[in-house]
Amino acid sequence: MAKGSTKTRYICTACAAVSPQWAGQCPECGEWNTLEEQRAPTPAAGTRGSIQGRAQYAGDSGIRTLAEVPRDRETRFSAGVGEFDRVLGGGLVAGGVILLGGDPGIGKSTLLLEVVARVASRHGALYVTGEESLQQVGLRAERLGVGDAGLKLLAETRVETIIELAARDRPEVLVVDSIQTIHSDALGSAPGGVAQVREAAAQLVQFAKQTGTVLFLVGHVTKEGQLAGPRVLEHMVDTVLYFESDSGSRYRLLRAVKNRFGAANELGVFAMLETGLKEVKNPSAIFLSRHEQPVPGSAILVTREGTRPLLLELQALVAESPLSNPRRLAVGMDGNRMGMLLAVLQRHAGVSTAGEDVFVNVVGGVRIAETASDLPALLAVISSLRDRPIPQDWVIFGEVGLAGEIRPVPNGPDRLAEAARHGFRRALVPAKNAPARGEAPDGLEVIGVERLDAALDWIREAD
Repeated sequence: MAKGSTKTRYICTACAAVSPQWAGQCPECGEWNTLEEQRAPTPAAGTRGSIQGRAQYAGDSGIRTLAEVPRDRETRFSAGVGEFDRVLGGGLVAGGVILLGGDPGIGKSTLLLEVVARVASRHGALYVTGEESLQQVGLRAERLGVGDAGLKLLAETRVETIIELAARDRPEVLVVDSIQTIHSDALGSAPGGVAQVREAAAQLVQFAKQTGTVLFLVGHVTKEGQLAGPRVLEHMVDTVLYFESDSGSRYRLLRAVKNRFGAANELGVFAMLETGLKEVKNPSAIFLSRHEQPVPGSAILVTREGTRPLLLELQALVAESPLSNPRRLAVGMDGNRMGMLLAVLQRHAGVSTAGEDVFVNVVGGVRIAETASDLPALLAVISSLRDRPIPQDWVIFGEVGLAGEIRPVPNGPDRLAEAARHGFRRALVPAKNAPARGEAPDGLEVIGVERLDAALDWIREAD
């Protein structure tokens, strides 16, 4: 085949595997209906445009021994937004590549425009837009009150031009909004395709690593909420952030699901206002609703997101079911685990919910991935079932095992300190998380329990 001719190939949208013919199932990753037809030029082997020839993204550095590698700590500087710095693990790292994803209209462009505008006052910053005109970006900046920040803008979708202009301007921070709109001349497929996203990202990542530029890539998400494009895109970058929110809520959660320079699963909270996003420095205060009177089915727990303890309200509703198979619904926590906990409750505490519908909800739209919510979830269920409220000044956390034992959870002292800071008077926790005598936070009585039935006795006596 002559150089520069075209051929048809099929690329998997899940793993970016290339197949010469279409099939219902990807032969590499096994996903169904993910092969898409693309027509691309066939460059000469070993050329810069060849994806197969691009085996690395950080640039040529030659072979060195481990002893020859410099041990300098990564260079960090603040983004100017405390919650954003927290999620990143302490600030921006020179040469770091950050991928930000989220639902359409959730505020990804607004957040990055505010961040880079603050950075631009101290460091050089370039904002590249492939979805909007410069006038649209300017109007948003004026609405956010950052129009005079000295931020440089560029409307361009060709990756070679972006890299050429960035190499000439040498910004310390580069934002590309979004990676799905960027294309490379080395490929003939349309922007947004698997090959184009991978090639454009590879060139931008290589530029960032070679020049020490902080690179932000904005990514689209699929209807399932996953980042669109090949999965390799998440492996190429250093940090993956998700911007989350419940429909109708003005609060936005920024979560780190991957971070080579800090803690994963770190959480930042923002409030969407007419003038842009405002950071929430004390999220426990907004997620923790205090009822005027104690209500059945409500329990306060202390969870941990990354390095931050967070107070949340967990609500349960137990009602007689008209169905032969009662419903079990959990919002904000694992529904399968909730079903398992109800079985433990029946087996080791003698409390059956066999004929009852059980609904559990974490207030505020936060999803809890850790097991510290086990004990408060069960106590909230019992509170609703018996129509007896848990005292309002109680806070609860702990993992429940299948044998009915209460297991400890990490970072117990931090959780107790957060509860005391918000005025709680009693904490029901695993026995191994209870501090020694005299070491509990001031004003907080800590009760350690080893079994689920013992925890029920304490709640019954408190009532």
